[in-house]
Amino acid sequence: MLYLGLMSGTSADGIDAALVEITAPHRVSVRAAQTFVLDAALRDSIIALGQGQTSADIDALGRLDIAIGRAFADAALSLMRAADVSVRDIRAIGSHGQTIRHRPQGAQPFSWQIGCAHVIAERTGIDVVHDFRRRDVAAGGQGAPLVPAFHRAVFPTNSAIVNLGGIANVSLLSTLDAAVSGFDTGPANCLLDAHAERAFKVAFDQNGDIARKGKVDAELLSAMLNDPYFHQAPPKSTGREVFNLAWLDRHLQGRTISAADVQASLLALSLDSITLALQPHRFAAIYVCGGGVHNQALMDGLQARNPTPVHSTQVLGVDPDFVEAAAFAWLAFAHIQRIPGNVPTVTGAPARILGAWVPGMKA
Repeated sequence: MLYLGLMSGTSADGIDAALVEITAPHRVSVRAAQTFVLDAALRDSIIALGQGQTSADIDALGRLDIAIGRAFADAALSLMRAADVSVRDIRAIGSHGQTIRHRPQGAQPFSWQIGCAHVIAERTGIDVVHDFRRRDVAAGGQGAPLVPAFHRAVFPTNSAIVNLGGIANVSLLSTLDAAVSGFDTGPANCLLDAHAERAFKVAFDQNGDIARKGKVDAELLSAMLNDPYFHQAPPKSTGREVFNLAWLDRHLQGRTISAADVQASLLALSLDSITLALQPHRFAAIYVCGGGVHNQALMDGLQARNPTPVHSTQVLGVDPDFVEAAAFAWLAFAHIQRIPGNVPTVTGAPARILGAWVPGMKA
């Protein structure tokens, strides 16, 4: 009944690991969770590869796949030691891996996550379910977001769940026949972090303090919000290969704007694009998870733009930092129980059992 979820998101700032007890699809409890910071050189390699460049060294990619797999395995073993559970206690690991490219459109759509599951299985001895997105894409879907099925299982209906990762996504949980919709809204933290690192030499804008000191440039914000993605109808998904510093620089070309004002405008971009997704709907509450929950300017801005009460998922007893890791533990459970892991109204694909299986070697 214990599953272990492993997740590294668009921000690539660490591996989130969650030990989750699952006795039924709607009976889920996070027993322990921890974030393991990625080695700086490993993170730099991931970020460089995820920026949308058109070529990559195959040998370097192969080595990166193994290195991430080892880091994921080490995170799993460390969490088990901290929680005082053994290999035999874990039914399976659900590993999201690290997305290096997400291209769900075009003649040959694909979504690619690395972090070798065979390495994880060998180093932990535990069965691993991985590669969750590609079956949905093969069936004609976006391959993302995949967390709405988990949100539907564990969170209240008549609510919106907003995940503030590198990319923001929303799950809209209606009371009508348990209907669910959801999609990626655009950048949450990825541009904020990238610009803060380049302009201010900090990993991220603590509490949005830099953005608060700046002033939103209305013309820049309008130009960024004009990107076709924000006006595309769902199903839709996106990633760092679209929203990156090169994208920002194209909008900055020919403009003279202070770095603080750019930061303020990027914060407004995240807030306005999320609010655009929420506005047509009315819910009893909005629950927020992901790293952006710690950015007070982002949270204050969400509440200011929405009449619905905005809370961290912590009020529901779920740590906002580990909702996605728990979701991939749940998706491993769903794979084993032959429960579809995607939501057709979200990804656009028919219901499918997601993931591929790598058996472990438990002693």
